[in-house]
Amino acid sequence: MKKLISKRDISTLSRVLKYIGKYKLLLPVSIFFALIFTALSLYIPILIGDAIDLIVAPGNVDISGILKILFFAAALIGVSALSQWCMTAINNRITFHITRDIRNDAFAKLKTLPLSYIDTTSHGDIVNRVINDTDRFSEGLLLGFTQVFTGILTIVGTLFFMLVINWQIALVVVCLTPLSIFIAKFIGKRTFTMFKARSEAEAEATSIVNEMIGNQKLLRAFGYEERASETFEKAAKRLESSTLSAIFISSLTNPTTRFVNNVVYAAVAAVGAIMAINANAAGAAVFTIGEFSVLLSYTNQYTKPFNEISGIFAEFQNALASAERVLKLIDEESEPGDAENACELNSTKGLVELQDVDFSYTEDKSLIENLNLRANPGERIAIVGPTGCGKTTVINLLMRFYDINSGRIQIDGQNIESMTRKSLRASYGMVLQDTWLMAGTIRDNIAFGKPDATDEEVIAAAKAAHAHSFIKRLKNGYNTTLGEGGEGLSQGQRQLISIARVMLTRPEMLILDEATSSIDTRTELKIQDAFSELMEGHTSFIVAHRLSTIREADKILVMRDGKIIETGKHEELLKKGGFYSELYNSQFAH
Repeated sequence: MKKLISKRDISTLSRVLKYIGKYKLLLPVSIFFALIFTALSLYIPILIGDAIDLIVAPGNVDISGILKILFFAAALIGVSALSQWCMTAINNRITFHITRDIRNDAFAKLKTLPLSYIDTTSHGDIVNRVINDTDRFSEGLLLGFTQVFTGILTIVGTLFFMLVINWQIALVVVCLTPLSIFIAKFIGKRTFTMFKARSEAEAEATSIVNEMIGNQKLLRAFGYEERASETFEKAAKRLESSTLSAIFISSLTNPTTRFVNNVVYAAVAAVGAIMAINANAAGAAVFTIGEFSVLLSYTNQYTKPFNEISGIFAEFQNALASAERVLKLIDEESEPGDAENACELNSTKGLVELQDVDFSYTEDKSLIENLNLRANPGERIAIVGPTGCGKTTVINLLMRFYDINSGRIQIDGQNIESMTRKSLRASYGMVLQDTWLMAGTIRDNIAFGKPDATDEEVIAAAKAAHAHSFIKRLKNGYNTTLGEGGEGLSQGQRQLISIARVMLTRPEMLILDEATSSIDTRTELKIQDAFSELMEGHTSFIVAHRLSTIREADKILVMRDGKIIETGKHEELLKKGGFYSELYNSQFAH
């Protein structure tokens, strides 16, 4: 077996066995029914052989004896079928639970993966691992549970009985057995790599489809339909090629092992006939006709599991390739846990300080260097600058979506690394430029951060965000069901619901990252008033490209190349005539 399965396969298999261990109470029951099924399957040919031996000669047939044997055999066949059904039902249950556990672990890992992994990995590949690879693994696992164990028992049992009946014929069968093993080894080595390549090609195609579905308007606006089709066609061809290669190799298993089975059967029949003829000429009895029929039956039963196991082995390689991909996702390094003595940030005055902060997404490219910032309680801090200067990165660091390389970030004089991430993030309310709405009702989306909110609270938040009027115009009002990502609403309406979500939670600190970018100017003015009320007495960080929205900020931080180059209020910075003045005047130049 070690020669058939690589060290990598063994490592993957050992991980799978740990999941199987959770259901060790069901395994003995499955094994019990497998034993009954196999034992009866082996005993029934003996009964048939005994019935044949009762046909002594024409006109000398023990009809009553044959009928008794046949009725008894029919009863055993019924018990055997019932045992097989029970075994399969239990194996189905074990397989379902193992698949569920692995998929749950994979999904749970998604919640702990660092954002750096999510940002740099194809979402289609991740979806493919959690869904398709897990399904493919379960199919191979079910085949293994259902057929491998009974197959091994059948091989051992038939070989034992053949040795008892006639050891010479049993030796012929054993000598031809390595042919099946060689075929399984030859095919198995090639199937793993091919099935893994198929999974990777499938993930690529899934990723392309996800991108195309999520950006249909952009595709059509730029006339990208033909190029999108070409891109997908290339991915589909790679998937087709890898799939056909994997299927071709794995499909060789059945015909080749059946050929070996027929060779073994013919050899047993020929050797048995020659022995019977020679023994008859010498006046000796090697075995009866009934025993000879039992030997032929056992030969079929002995070789059949090799055929099944060889086929299963090809599928099992497919399952292991898929399991490896899923387990690799589960093994990805999670976001670092909270400090051992991490405290809960239950309330805050809102004093936020960044001291000598350095950060980079990659080691070879520095982004933020020696960043210092102090936001006093209740201040409105605006962060402006050209694209890529590090504005959104600062927000990511404040929320600990990413951890800094050096320096420290403090809230009320306490290092945020000494706080639990959950309590830290709960103290902020965030509205991003890219809205996210889940599939569900509008009410559920507004109450996302406060599930126990009353209808009155939800409506009040919507009114504060100026979303109430358009919601009431919808057919089902707050009970209107939205599609994935808020399908059915305009971008501006989605943004208003996202703002209402924050209005409902009334956080102690606020982060607005281009929060009104998708809203018309008239509504934006109203939203600014609502935000002003919400931010009153709460420290707020506002990332903005439209500088007209931050005139009332208590402090404006002007960033360039990861550093703060200017600080002050709007009028002060304009008088300086520096970089902020250039940015502001460029937006209003005629």
